[in-house]
Amino acid sequence: MGGGIDESVPGFLGWLDTPAGKVARIATEWSAADHLGAWKVRWAIGRMAYLVPPGLYAVGTPDDSSPVVVTANYKLTWDLVRRVLAGRDAWLLVLETHGINVWCAAGKGTFGTEELVRRIAAVRLGDVVAHRTALLPLLSATGVCSREVRSATGFEARFATIRAADLPEYLDNGFRTTGPMRRLTFTLRERMALVPVDCILALAASLPVLAGCLLAGASLAKSSRSVEALFPALSFLGALLCGTAGVPLLLPWLPGRAFSIKGAFLGLLPVAAVGVESAWAIRSVLPALLCLPAASAFFALNFTGSTPYTSRSGVKKEIRRALPVMGLSALAGVAAWVAPRFPG
Repeated sequence: MGGGIDESVPGFLGWLDTPAGKVARIATEWSAADHLGAWKVRWAIGRMAYLVPPGLYAVGTPDDSSPVVVTANYKLTWDLVRRVLAGRDAWLLVLETHGINVWCAAGKGTFGTEELVRRIAAVRLGDVVAHRTALLPLLSATGVCSREVRSATGFEARFATIRAADLPEYLDNGFRTTGPMRRLTFTLRERMALVPVDCILALAASLPVLAGCLLAGASLAKSSRSVEALFPALSFLGALLCGTAGVPLLLPWLPGRAFSIKGAFLGLLPVAAVGVESAWAIRSVLPALLCLPAASAFFALNFTGSTPYTSRSGVKKEIRRALPVMGLSALAGVAAWVAPRFPG
């Protein structure tokens, strides 16, 4: 039972006997390894392998009347949920989402009706609890049909709160969701939490471009000054940081609704740096003006997948419109930079 759960699961305290077999009891306090793991995934280290076995867990000493809280097997999500349940007795039903968080997994269908029905049957939840209510994250509503779950299992899939932090209040209020529990925020702190992983992933994907910038800078620089040779790569890095870090942090204050426009606007900062370094020489400023805002806009456009208010259709529409403009602008910029250095 429990999909491979054993004594090695993080926070393991022991086994709890139930009518459906033994269930692992888990601690609600984070260990040093849990804190380190959370930090690492924020920096894209081992992100796709940060998961726990799906199945049923026990928090405290739950009985057949204790609430059943459903979550994903992305370990950071699992850690957040078990921590807020400190001092309570509850069952934690973990679905197989392949290490993907609740919202993304609901959109992909892994945190969905089929998996919930399968997991309820696999752990024999009906034998463990006398009630027939499973408490789901509100952000999983796009993937779970409560009517179908009830029809297949007899359990009511009740959507609780957006944030795990609101679960204690929700439980104390008799399973009532208040307005603030339904309100999705996107504060500066929440945006900052997304910056490291986006920067690392963008940097890793951009290594060939950076290598090309370094080679081109070294071969086309007119003097042996190291700064001149490095400036193409440094300028690209500036555009990358503008798109992956600057746009998320300054999001509400940047002009335009489209992320590509916000990114292009912020991409003017490395253009200004090129202008200052080259004493505003047109042969340096023009290529930078064509390339760097396009690069910054591209990286900013990637951030749409991390925001709570963009729609799939809207993102596709912006991509169709913006990508050709970015590509043409970047190609024109490269041509404008290379051409004067090869006089006919």
